[in-house]
Amino acid sequence: MTETNFKTDLDADGVLSVVWDMPGRSMNVLSADAILELAELVERVVADEGVKGVIVSSGKAAFSGGADLTMLEGIARVYATEKARHGEAAAAKAVYEESSRLSQLYRRIETSGKLWVCVIHGVCLGGAFELALACHWRIASNDKSTRVGLPEVKVGLFPGAGGTTRVARMLPPGDALQMLMKGEQIRPDKARAMRLVDEVATKDEMAAKAKAWILGGGKAVKPWDEKGFKLPGGPVWSKAGFMTFPPANAIYRRETQDNYPAIRAMLQVVFDGLQLPMDLALRVESRHFAKVIRSPEAAAMIRTLFVSMQELNKGARRPKAVPPTSIKKVGIVGAGFMGAGVGYVTAQAGMEVVLVDRDQEAADKGKAFAEKLISGQVVKGRATGAERDALLGRITPTPDYAALADCDLVIEAVFEDPKVKAEVIAKVEAAIGPNTIFASNTSTLPISGLAKASRRPEQFVGIHFFSPVEKMMLVEVIEGERTGEVALATALDYVRAIRKTPIVVKDSRGFFANRCVIAYMLEGHLMLTEGVPAAMVENVAKQAGMPVGPLSLNDEVALDLGLKIIDSTRAQLGDAAVNPAQEKLLRALVETEGRLGRKNGKGFYDYPEGGKKRLWPGLAALAGKTLDPDTIDISELRHRLLVAQALEAARTVEEGVVTDVREADVGAILGFGFAPYTGGPLSWIDGMGPRRFVRLAAALAEIHGPRFRPNRLLIDLAETGDTFYGRFAGGGAAPAAAA
Repeated sequence: MTETNFKTDLDADGVLSVVWDMPGRSMNVLSADAILELAELVERVVADEGVKGVIVSSGKAAFSGGADLTMLEGIARVYATEKARHGEAAAAKAVYEESSRLSQLYRRIETSGKLWVCVIHGVCLGGAFELALACHWRIASNDKSTRVGLPEVKVGLFPGAGGTTRVARMLPPGDALQMLMKGEQIRPDKARAMRLVDEVATKDEMAAKAKAWILGGGKAVKPWDEKGFKLPGGPVWSKAGFMTFPPANAIYRRETQDNYPAIRAMLQVVFDGLQLPMDLALRVESRHFAKVIRSPEAAAMIRTLFVSMQELNKGARRPKAVPPTSIKKVGIVGAGFMGAGVGYVTAQAGMEVVLVDRDQEAADKGKAFAEKLISGQVVKGRATGAERDALLGRITPTPDYAALADCDLVIEAVFEDPKVKAEVIAKVEAAIGPNTIFASNTSTLPISGLAKASRRPEQFVGIHFFSPVEKMMLVEVIEGERTGEVALATALDYVRAIRKTPIVVKDSRGFFANRCVIAYMLEGHLMLTEGVPAAMVENVAKQAGMPVGPLSLNDEVALDLGLKIIDSTRAQLGDAAVNPAQEKLLRALVETEGRLGRKNGKGFYDYPEGGKKRLWPGLAALAGKTLDPDTIDISELRHRLLVAQALEAARTVEEGVVTDVREADVGAILGFGFAPYTGGPLSWIDGMGPRRFVRLAAALAEIHGPRFRPNRLLIDLAETGDTFYGRFAGGGAAPAAAA
């Protein structure tokens, strides 16, 4: 046997050390060749009487991130190939056989008669944790980097290598379903309390403890393979079962609106599997997994939320000719909510931060915000007191611009007013060195216009954060007309350093995310003015897959801000660019009713202190009419909300604002929560086919006006039978001539 991915060493006591260390990779993954090699290793262990037990560990800094999802993409493609050659039944069988290999391998480990111990340091997720669950003993390091979990639901799948079935036999079904549905990464101490791992030890102790367990007579039979095994939560058809599965199904429906076939299948696997012997339960799991893996939802989510996002996080859009930049010190001008959040995530990434505001008191408030956030992490056990002190020690609040002199990067986060920003730019450039990059955190103002106030426009770039900064994973890096490659590369390196996902956007009004969000909120506003009940607007949005309705979202970003955008749009583009019905609604809410959104406790919703928010009863009277809900086409409402956003995304590609289709889809999901099950707006269009989408948009345009009119690029794709990913795959851009 060739030892490429797994290195083995059998000691004098009959304990075989298996070190998973894939060459040329920073992290181990379950690739096709790794699985084949592991299968050969297992058979060798079974046949060798000299092996008493096996200790599986990793030669990397982390154990493993799980399966290579590009391999799973390949399995899904097998279906189409086999169907064309041999028909539906043969294709389904081929996918089942391919996708169940890992489950069968892990069952072979579990029933091999040899003791298997998994020692876990760093992350151990997905298929790798399913390997650990198949082992007879699990030891996790107490290092802060160690996490275990089954996050498959986040990419449209569920644990299909035995993880779903084993977890359901290790935990009460309610706890198992919660863990599987959330897909969270679990700390070692919590994993031990849940009995997902058997021991927690220091990294240096783990190997000795694993060997001691083997030589001490550990058991090579899992509880569910022993006679008399009882499920932790009792039988499915029991009082406890009736208190678990009907509510679980209701929660699934409420949280997902039945848009995620993987979670639905997972519920079925647990329910059916707990009524069956282990081998038959695993077979049920594999059959459901084989069906889910070829679903359009899984294909779209794997591509966008794993493959594309991973490529962007690794610098797919970074200028290749620019050497890596080392950012050690970052200046932030404006210590308000956004600036303070940027300061926090920057210091959290280990960089020094200079936080500048108009006076010492304002700057100190910005640091106090960071202290509140990190202290909350300490209380939750996610950080130590020493880590809190170190982070706060990296933040220097000051009113003195001279403190920015040795910063590698300066980010301004002041009020959205070109004059205010121009004043800040002048002060900053008077203080910084010749090589410092300057970035503006603006959500609407064109970067090229702001750069006119700079003496060094080639070193001027936009870095648009989303609120709240510490939670939102997307950052738009905006390339102005004169932004140089070094400035762009520095911005991308910085975003990567703070562990967020960047998309590169060409300069335009609203950039990418805000253009789509504004279209979404506009549609919600117009529905309301048409007489659609506010509750229906919000609920249909959630049914379509959006995390919050357009009215709730508008409350979060502030209604008066929306009105300011309308005013600035009219000033720049004229009356034709403003929708009068939307303007009338917002003016009535803001100027007549004084409703500004969540920030003053009243917007489309009321926000009573200590109570849950509720829709303001006055909305119906404000709209002037209310339609009978039974006469409203729910499907049309759902399409309006999604098509409005998808059309705007398509326009940004046509205009060259977004030059990489991966960024449109990743940015839409991370930035404003565009229905994740679709894989993003362009994937949604591709999934139904541009021809069908154009017909849908044109039909809506006939009823609701030209805002739904398909753009020329979409019409071209429809006429040629092409798709966004077919034409622009691999980061290819839509040429300006396509517009």
